[in-house]
Amino acid sequence: MPTAKPYRIDVPQEKLDAIMARVKAYDWFPAPANEEGFAYGMSTPVMKDIQRYWLAGYDWRKSEEILNKFPSYKVEIDGQVIHFVHVVGEAGGRRPLLLTHGWPGSVFEFWETISPLAFPSRNGGAAEDAFDLIIPSLPGYGFSGRPKSPIGPRATAALWDTLMRDVLKYDSYLAQGGDWGSMATSNLGLHHGTVDDKGGCRAIHLNMVGFRPTPATPQSEEEGRWLSSMQDAMQREGAYLMQQMTKPQTLAMALMDSPVGTAAWIIEKFNGWSDLSEGGLLDTYSKDQLLTNVMIYLVNDAIATSVWFYNGFAQEGGNALPEGVRCETPTAFANFPGEPVYKPAPRSWMERAYNLVRWTDMPRGGHFAAMEAPDLFVEEMRSWGRSVETTEAES
Repeated sequence: MPTAKPYRIDVPQEKLDAIMARVKAYDWFPAPANEEGFAYGMSTPVMKDIQRYWLAGYDWRKSEEILNKFPSYKVEIDGQVIHFVHVVGEAGGRRPLLLTHGWPGSVFEFWETISPLAFPSRNGGAAEDAFDLIIPSLPGYGFSGRPKSPIGPRATAALWDTLMRDVLKYDSYLAQGGDWGSMATSNLGLHHGTVDDKGGCRAIHLNMVGFRPTPATPQSEEEGRWLSSMQDAMQREGAYLMQQMTKPQTLAMALMDSPVGTAAWIIEKFNGWSDLSEGGLLDTYSKDQLLTNVMIYLVNDAIATSVWFYNGFAQEGGNALPEGVRCETPTAFANFPGEPVYKPAPRSWMERAYNLVRWTDMPRGGHFAAMEAPDLFVEEMRSWGRSVETTEAES
């Protein structure tokens, strides 16, 4: 198995210059006369404001310093180059936690949670709650290499298990994810869970539902209402998913030609999927946060292969479990109430797909939980880690 090699982010200046030249040259077109907010998708006034800041206030080199604060590595596994952040904290190898992002996010989603999770005694916590953190970029995303063809979360889970066990030599580990991270993490639990003390994924934590049971028919009024609401949400918000799942290359050709278009495609989702109950998009995230996440796609030419992931998911068969099968790895779920689109299923539904041992109703936060509410995410991870160890000690 190849050895992981240290990696430092240092984007060539000519790449940055080319991106910024296209941002500056973007040819604005008239917005609908009755446009209000994000009614037609990305808000024209908000995107123009972000473009102005991008050109006059944003500094990628400062973002690079932030991204290089924690050690990064690259390794080739089964022909796929994987980038990952690896922080050995106060746990010193004792409690490895694999964190997986989704689309349109990146490893940057977890940035504000890294120090509190790895070094809790420096951040108002107890040293015994510390984790070693492993935060990989999905294949085709961020600083990971581009796959030759679309791959999905099941294949990603196999890469992650090899990374954890064979490359990093963690015999067993915990895993957490939301969005595509929830699907990769669910597949870790299903296909790479600890069996007969032989190592693997000991327990998983999700903040978005991954698998669905078969048959996927409601068995209560509550489940019926949830399924109906999900169908309504997909009718309103699911066009992006169908495009990326069925015709990703058409979209990729447009997005690869336009940094502003890529930013609009990504930032509109941050607006639509976040908990904005206490303010708008720019009250929830700074422009630097939004643009750093966007730039991680742009400096790596990763937007095309990121949308391939949806097609890879379809090729793998989607998220339906075989009838009578569920993920038996102990599963925890955090219900962030500001999730506007991918509302969690009722517990009864999830219990048919997972060995659900923990459910936490969070006070705030949405789809991008670790980025929106890092304090709550950290506390939930600490509490979940303690509960896993207590359960294992009692069994």
